[in-house]
Amino acid sequence: MALLFEFLAQQWLLAAALLAMVIMLFMHETRKSGTSLSPQQAINLVNAEEGIFVDLRDTADFRAGHIADAMHIPTTKLMNNTGLLENYRDKPIVLVCKMGQSAGAIGKKLNADGYGNVNIMRGGMMEWKSLQLPVVNNG
Repeated sequence: MALLFEFLAQQWLLAAALLAMVIMLFMHETRKSGTSLSPQQAINLVNAEEGIFVDLRDTADFRAGHIADAMHIPTTKLMNNTGLLENYRDKPIVLVCKMGQSAGAIGKKLNADGYGNVNIMRGGMMEWKSLQLPVVNNG
């Protein structure tokens, strides 16, 4: 460990350049998956621009509670057929998963397939429920 600190002290410029590259790579990869929005920002975007919430969770989680008027398309189904959202190609799409982490892969796929306004709701349904925002139950 002492050798690592000695190396970093002697090669601080190299270490700083490596850190900058890692940060830029992380930011680039994050942008490719879509803009990260808080639940309130997502609500405002969907309401203002006639967008859609797309719930990526499995059927049991969706039925236990989801955002009103959210379209339910499980992750695996949407990954295999992004055409399911063809009617929303030019509208805001807000991807919602359980905790806001697994929607990134779908966001990248949608962006690669030409969808122009893909967004990911930070914190997913866990954040939505913790803010006590309304949910619809189909259970």
